[in-house]
Amino acid sequence: MAQEILIVDDEDDIREQIAGILEDEGYQTRTAGSGEAALEAVAARLPSLVILDVWLTGSAYDGLQILDLLKHDHPALQVVMISGHGTVDMAVTATKKGAYDFIAKPFQTDVLLHTIERALTDIKLKRENEALKTLTGGAEAELIGVSNAIQDVRKTIDRVAGTDSRVMITGPAGAGKSAVARLIHRQSQRADGPFVVLNCATLDEDNFEAALFGREPNGESARMVGLLEQAHMGTLLLDEVADMPAAVQGKIVRVLHSQRFQRLGGSHWVDVNVRVLATTNRDLQEAMQSGQFREDLYYRLNVVPLTIPPLENRRDDIPPLAEHLMQRSARAKGRAAHPLSPDAITALQAHEWPGNVWELANVVERLLLSSQAGEMIKADTVAKAIGEDSVDVLRWERAQEVMNQPLREAREAFEREYLLFHLTRFGGNISRTAEFVEMDRAALHRKLKGLGVHNVLRGGKD
Repeated sequence: MAQEILIVDDEDDIREQIAGILEDEGYQTRTAGSGEAALEAVAARLPSLVILDVWLTGSAYDGLQILDLLKHDHPALQVVMISGHGTVDMAVTATKKGAYDFIAKPFQTDVLLHTIERALTDIKLKRENEALKTLTGGAEAELIGVSNAIQDVRKTIDRVAGTDSRVMITGPAGAGKSAVARLIHRQSQRADGPFVVLNCATLDEDNFEAALFGREPNGESARMVGLLEQAHMGTLLLDEVADMPAAVQGKIVRVLHSQRFQRLGGSHWVDVNVRVLATTNRDLQEAMQSGQFREDLYYRLNVVPLTIPPLENRRDDIPPLAEHLMQRSARAKGRAAHPLSPDAITALQAHEWPGNVWELANVVERLLLSSQAGEMIKADTVAKAIGEDSVDVLRWERAQEVMNQPLREAREAFEREYLLFHLTRFGGNISRTAEFVEMDRAALHRKLKGLGVHNVLRGGKD
C-alpha cells in the first residue's frame, strides 16, 4: 500500500517533476504551491512525509517558518527540505529545526529517492519501537505454537492477510489476539504503513472521540491528530471493541462506510484509507441482544471471524511458548536463560492457565528471577511459581488417604489420578496419552472405563 508524500514548491514544473518521479516509484503524492496551501493540505490529512522548498515566493511564510509550524503541531512528521540557493548554514538551521535532511537543487533522482526511503524507514522503525514498548504478555509480538489450533489460526491469517477484509478476532484475555492482529498487518499489503491500536476499554466517551478522530486547534492547544488519521494507509486495531461507548459506535459505522470523518471542533472532512481489525473477549451476540453493541457495527466488523482458543485447549503449545518466553525474558533482564526439565514442562502443561499467555509469561519470568544461574528448573519450582494451590496433582493431596487403603484400592486410586493427569496434559487425546504411558490405545480405553474415567473424556479425541 503506497505511502503519501506532500510536495511543497512554488514552481509548477518542480512539483510536477518530483510528483512524477515519486509516483513512478509507487508513492502517492499531493502538491501545494504555497506555504498556506501546505498548511491546509497537512490540516486536511497528515501525510507520511513532506518535501518542502525553502523559498516560497509570494507566501506569507517561507519554508523554514512552515517547518517550525509543522514541527510544533506534528513533531514526528518527517520533512525533507529542498532549495536551489541552499547554503551550509541554511542546511544546519533546517536540521536544527527538525528537518530530516536538506537536498540542494538541482538534485539527482537517486539521491532524492534514497533520502525519502531512509526517512520513511526511520519513521517505521520508530513506530515499531513504540509498539514494542506497549506490548504485554511476553509473546505478544509473535504467535508461538505447534498445536493444530494454532496451525489453523496461521492458515486463516495467510488466507486473509493479503486482502483488505475486516477481521473480528475473538478469544479470552491473554490468548494472543493482539499478536494475531499484528501478524495480519505484517503480512498485508499495508505492512509498510502504520499499525495503530485503540484500546476501547480505557477511554470514556469524550476522550474516546478525541483519541479516535482528533481535535482542531483552539486557543489553548494545537491540532490533535487522531488515531484514525494516524492509521492512514495502514491498519487500525479496535482492541476490546465491545467496550466502545454506545454513542461512538454509530459514528464508527459511518466511518467504516465512507472512510471519512470530521475532527472534533472541525467542519471539513478528513478522507482516510484504513483497514480496521477488531478484538474482543466478550460474547458480542449477547451484547447485541442486551443493546450494548450495535448490530450494524457487528456485521461491518465481523467480515472474517477468527477465534483464538485458550491456552488450556492447546497444551502442545506450552513447551515452545515457555522456551520462547524464557529466552525473551532472559534477554530483557540481561540474564542467562534457565533450562526447563521434562517434569517442569509436565507441570506447566498440567496447569489450566486462566490468564493464558500473559499468565505463562509472568510465571516464566518468576522462574527466571527465582532460580540460580545455570540451575535447571524442576517441577517443584514450577509449582511454587504458579502458586501453592496450583498443580495439585504433582503433590497429590490424597496421599495420606490412599496410604490407609488396601493395596488394590490404593493402586486404582493412583492409576486414576495418574491417567487423568496425562489426559489433561494432552488435551484428552487418547492416542498421545497411550503413547506416553506406553499402553495400547484399546487397552487404555478399557483401563479408563474400568477406573470410571471414561465419562470425563467426552470432549477428548482419539
